[in-house]
Parts: sequence; C-alpha cells; structure tokens
Amino acid sequence: MFNINSFWEGFISLARNISIADVVDIAIVTYIFYKIYTFIKDTRAEQVLKGMLFLLVATKVSEIFNLHTLYWMLENTLTVGLIAVLIIFQPELRSGLEYIGRTKFSFLGKNNFNLSEDMLNKDIEEIVECLYSLSRQKIGALIIMERDTKIGEVINTGTIIDGDISRQLLINIFIPNTPLHDGAVVVRDGKIKAAACFLPLTESKDLSKDLGTRHRAAIGVSEISDCLSLIVSEETGAVSIAKSGKLYRNMTKERLTNILRSNLKSSNQNQEKGFFKGGIFRW
Repeated sequence: MFNINSFWEGFISLARNISIADVVDIAIVTYIFYKIYTFIKDTRAEQVLKGMLFLLVATKVSEIFNLHTLYWMLENTLTVGLIAVLIIFQPELRSGLEYIGRTKFSFLGKNNFNLSEDMLNKDIEEIVECLYSLSRQKIGALIIMERDTKIGEVINTGTIIDGDISRQLLINIFIPNTPLHDGAVVVRDGKIKAAACFLPLTESKDLSKDLGTRHRAAIGVSEISDCLSLIVSEETGAVSIAKSGKLYRNMTKERLTNILRSNLKSSNQNQEKGFFKGGIFRW
C-alpha cells in the first residue's frame, strides 16, 4: 500500500543529495530535449516520435503483464526501428547538424556581411527599391542573401557576376527574356555574386497551392542554409521573404527593410543570437 510518509522521506533524502552539478546536468538535458522538440514541432518527425513513444510504453506494459509474445514482437520492432529512424529522418538529421554547425558564439567570428553600417544600409536600400520596382511591374524575381552558411554549390550553377549591388543592375537581370532572368541572384559579402542560379525545391506538403516554383525554391534553399530569400511574385507582384524554411508573405517596404537590417548587421552587438538565444526575426 502506498505510504505518503515514506514517499516524502525518500523525496527529501533525494533532494538533499542533489549537487550543483546534478542541477546543471538536468538543466542541460532539459534544454536539449526542448530544442529537439521545437525543431521537430509541426513536422512529420513529431508524429513518428509520438508513435515511437507509444511503442516504448506498450513494450514496458507487455513486460509488466508477462505478455511474452507481444513483448518479443515490440522489442524486436524497436531494435529494427532505431535503424529505420536513421534512414527515414536522414533529411531532418542533416538539417539538425547543419543548424548546430551554423551556431554562432560571440568568440567564433562575425557575420558574413562584414560591411560598414552605411554600406550595408545602402545595399539594403538598393535591393528593396529593386524589389518594389519589379513588384509594381509584376516582374518575378528571386534574390538570395547568403549569410554564414556558404552556398557555393548554388552559385556554381549560375553565371558569376561579382558586381556591386545596384537597383539598375538587379532590375536588368530580372527583365523577362534576358539571358540571366531565369533563376536566382545570389548576394555574397555585399556583392552580386552570381545570377541565373538553380535552387533546390522544398519538399514541404503544407504550402499553399497558389505558390509556384519560385517560392518553393526560395523556401528550399532557406531550409539548407541560413540565407534570406527575397521573392517577387510575377502573378500578384507581392513581395515575400523566406527564412529557415518559413515563408512570410505580403511584406511592406518598411517591414522588409527592418528585417534585412536586423538580420544582416555585422557589428558584434547585432549578431544573430545563435543556439542559446534562438529567435528568427528581430524587429
């Protein structure tokens, strides 16, 4: 029979034996599980994880009640399932490792946009003016702002330009029926690095049906890197931005400018917070 006094005595004894190292250990493990959950939340991995937890509980229950056949089946399923998980979730595992690799700490270098604030603001102004000029004309465009994760494999699919950022050059690139209009422009270190680049398409099934290849490509490249993808829809003229696999649509000029400034600033004070702070857009 359950004895409340024995329970509290055991709990108090356990609490007295906990050291600071134990508290730190528990806090770190808790944080890791929290980050894993937020990483897989609203993805197919979340549903599979729930299924695996159910199998673990069912395995323990079958062992307690001596259901030998069921226990044998579940135990072997879990053994094989561990290998299956590594295969099924290869894309998610790769994304997770890339996320950790993109983590920035204050003592490990700076943002790729290591420009003076005046130069950075000028480049942002040129890009934003280009986007909304194309928007008024309903000319499709896709500009990728490379950050810490290099996307050289994407750049290599296009035509190298290495030109200064200007709205005139960008507009001319995206004018229909010109040699470089089809594909994405990649901006690296304050330069138009390449144009007519091919991007990987997202495999997400949750996107709106009215999104075309340009938007899916923008989201796809943002899933494999920490870049910012800027999109102009040729159907509606709407300006959107994609980051970390998420699409933010119908951006106003002021809002887009603020997002770019807060995400691309090169000073230590405005660097991205990284693994221990999280966050995506700082307004």
